[in-house]
Amino acid sequence: MAQKRATFTPANSDELQEKFINCMMQRGKKSTSRSILKNTLQILKEKGHKKPQEFFHLAIKNVSPQVEVRPKRIGGSIYQIPVEVKPYRQNTLAIRWIINAAKARKGIKMAQKLALELIDAVNESGEAFKKRDNVHKMAQANRAFAHLANF
Repeated sequence: MAQKRATFTPANSDELQEKFINCMMQRGKKSTSRSILKNTLQILKEKGHKKPQEFFHLAIKNVSPQVEVRPKRIGGSIYQIPVEVKPYRQNTLAIRWIINAAKARKGIKMAQKLALELIDAVNESGEAFKKRDNVHKMAQANRAFAHLANF
Protein backbone atom coordinates (compact mmCIF):
# COMPACT_ATOMS: atom_id res chain seq x y z
CA MET A 1 0.00 0.00 0.00
CA ALA A 2 1.26 3.48 -0.82
CA GLN A 3 2.65 5.61 1.97
CA LYS A 4 0.76 8.78 2.84
CA ARG A 5 2.82 11.91 2.26
CA ALA A 6 3.26 14.57 4.91
CA THR A 7 1.39 17.70 3.91
CA PHE A 8 1.82 21.35 4.74
CA THR A 9 -0.97 22.76 6.89
CA PRO A 10 -1.30 26.40 7.97
CA ALA A 11 -1.02 27.18 11.68
CA ASN A 12 -4.75 27.77 12.25
CA SER A 13 -5.86 24.64 10.37
CA ASP A 14 -5.36 20.90 10.66
CA GLU A 15 -5.07 18.01 8.23
CA LEU A 16 -8.80 17.17 8.19
CA GLN A 17 -9.74 20.79 7.52
CA GLU A 18 -7.22 20.98 4.68
CA LYS A 19 -8.68 17.81 3.17
CA PHE A 20 -12.14 19.38 3.47
CA ILE A 21 -10.91 22.57 1.78
CA ASN A 22 -9.36 20.59 -1.09
CA CYS A 23 -12.54 18.57 -1.60
CA MET A 24 -14.70 21.70 -1.60
CA MET A 25 -12.39 23.55 -4.00
CA GLN A 26 -13.62 24.14 -7.54
CA ARG A 27 -11.56 25.26 -10.53
CA GLY A 28 -8.40 25.54 -8.40
CA LYS A 29 -9.71 28.37 -6.22
CA LYS A 30 -8.33 27.26 -2.89
CA SER A 31 -8.47 30.70 -1.29
CA THR A 32 -12.22 30.87 -1.96
CA SER A 33 -12.71 27.42 -0.46
CA ARG A 34 -10.57 28.36 2.55
CA SER A 35 -12.61 31.54 3.15
CA ILE A 36 -15.87 29.56 2.94
CA LEU A 37 -14.67 27.19 5.67
CA LYS A 38 -13.41 30.13 7.76
CA ASN A 39 -16.80 31.84 7.44
CA THR A 40 -18.55 28.58 8.31
CA LEU A 41 -16.52 28.24 11.51
CA GLN A 42 -17.28 31.89 12.31
CA ILE A 43 -21.02 31.27 11.83
CA LEU A 44 -20.81 28.25 14.16
CA LYS A 45 -19.11 30.45 16.76
CA GLU A 46 -21.85 33.08 16.43
CA LYS A 47 -24.50 30.38 16.91
CA GLY A 48 -23.06 29.64 20.35
CA HIS A 49 -20.65 26.80 19.73
CA LYS A 50 -17.57 27.60 21.82
CA LYS A 51 -15.05 25.52 19.86
CA PRO A 52 -16.09 25.40 16.19
CA GLN A 53 -13.10 23.29 15.13
CA GLU A 54 -14.03 20.54 17.59
CA PHE A 55 -17.64 20.88 16.42
CA PHE A 56 -16.41 20.39 12.83
CA HIS A 57 -14.51 17.22 13.84
CA LEU A 58 -17.57 15.87 15.69
CA ALA A 59 -19.75 16.44 12.61
CA ILE A 60 -17.28 14.53 10.40
CA LYS A 61 -17.13 11.72 12.99
CA ASN A 62 -20.93 11.44 13.15
CA VAL A 63 -21.28 11.17 9.36
CA SER A 64 -18.38 8.71 8.91
CA PRO A 65 -19.65 5.25 7.91
CA GLN A 66 -18.37 2.14 9.72
CA VAL A 67 -19.42 -0.35 7.02
CA GLU A 68 -20.37 -0.14 3.36
CA VAL A 69 -21.37 -2.59 0.65
CA ARG A 70 -19.11 -3.53 -2.22
CA PRO A 71 -20.34 -5.40 -5.29
CA LYS A 72 -18.60 -8.71 -5.96
CA ARG A 73 -19.21 -11.09 -8.83
CA ILE A 74 -19.38 -14.72 -7.78
CA GLY A 75 -20.54 -17.48 -10.13
CA GLY A 76 -22.33 -15.19 -12.55
CA SER A 77 -24.22 -13.29 -9.84
CA ILE A 78 -23.29 -9.96 -8.32
CA TYR A 79 -23.60 -9.80 -4.53
CA GLN A 80 -23.51 -6.68 -2.37
CA ILE A 81 -21.01 -7.64 0.32
CA PRO A 82 -20.70 -5.58 3.51
CA VAL A 83 -17.12 -4.61 4.35
CA GLU A 84 -15.58 -2.43 7.05
CA VAL A 85 -14.47 1.01 5.92
CA LYS A 86 -10.87 2.09 6.55
CA PRO A 87 -10.46 5.31 8.58
CA TYR A 88 -9.08 7.37 5.69
CA ARG A 89 -12.01 6.39 3.47
CA GLN A 90 -14.44 7.11 6.32
CA ASN A 91 -13.24 10.72 6.41
CA THR A 92 -13.31 11.00 2.62
CA LEU A 93 -16.89 9.73 2.38
CA ALA A 94 -18.06 11.92 5.27
CA ILE A 95 -16.51 15.03 3.71
CA ARG A 96 -17.99 14.23 0.29
CA TRP A 97 -21.47 13.64 1.73
CA ILE A 98 -21.42 16.83 3.83
CA ILE A 99 -20.28 18.98 0.88
CA ASN A 100 -22.85 17.47 -1.49
CA ALA A 101 -25.65 17.89 1.06
CA ALA A 102 -24.65 21.52 1.63
CA LYS A 103 -24.55 22.20 -2.13
CA ALA A 104 -28.03 20.71 -2.49
CA ARG A 105 -29.52 23.34 -0.18
CA LYS A 106 -30.74 26.34 -2.16
CA GLY A 107 -31.16 30.04 -1.55
CA ILE A 108 -28.34 30.93 0.86
CA LYS A 109 -24.57 31.35 0.77
CA MET A 110 -22.33 28.29 0.87
CA ALA A 111 -20.86 29.14 4.28
CA GLN A 112 -24.34 29.23 5.82
CA LYS A 113 -25.39 26.04 4.03
CA LEU A 114 -22.27 24.30 5.29
CA ALA A 115 -22.82 25.54 8.85
CA LEU A 116 -26.41 24.26 8.81
CA GLU A 117 -25.30 20.88 7.47
CA LEU A 118 -22.58 20.57 10.15
CA ILE A 119 -25.14 21.42 12.85
CA ASP A 120 -27.50 18.79 11.42
CA ALA A 121 -24.67 16.25 11.33
CA VAL A 122 -23.90 16.80 15.01
CA ASN A 123 -27.61 16.54 15.84
CA GLU A 124 -27.75 13.30 13.80
CA SER A 125 -30.15 14.62 11.19
CA GLY A 126 -29.76 16.17 7.75
CA GLU A 127 -28.96 14.75 4.33
CA ALA A 128 -25.38 13.67 5.05
CA PHE A 129 -26.38 11.73 8.15
CA LYS A 130 -29.30 10.13 6.27
CA LYS A 131 -26.83 9.00 3.59
CA ARG A 132 -24.66 7.36 6.26
CA ASP A 133 -27.75 5.75 7.77
CA ASN A 134 -28.81 4.37 4.36
CA VAL A 135 -25.33 2.88 3.80
CA HIS A 136 -25.49 1.19 7.21
CA LYS A 137 -29.00 -0.15 6.52
CA MET A 138 -27.85 -1.54 3.17
CA ALA A 139 -24.91 -3.30 4.86
CA GLN A 140 -27.23 -4.64 7.57
CA ALA A 141 -29.67 -5.97 4.97
CA ASN A 142 -26.85 -7.76 3.09
CA ARG A 143 -25.02 -9.19 6.10
CA ALA A 144 -26.05 -12.68 4.95
CA PHE A 145 -23.45 -12.32 2.18
CA ALA A 146 -20.61 -11.33 4.55
CA HIS A 147 -19.13 -14.82 4.33
CA LEU A 148 -18.47 -14.23 0.61
CA ALA A 149 -15.97 -11.46 1.37
CA ASN A 150 -13.13 -14.01 1.60
CA PHE A 151 -13.46 -15.23 -2.00
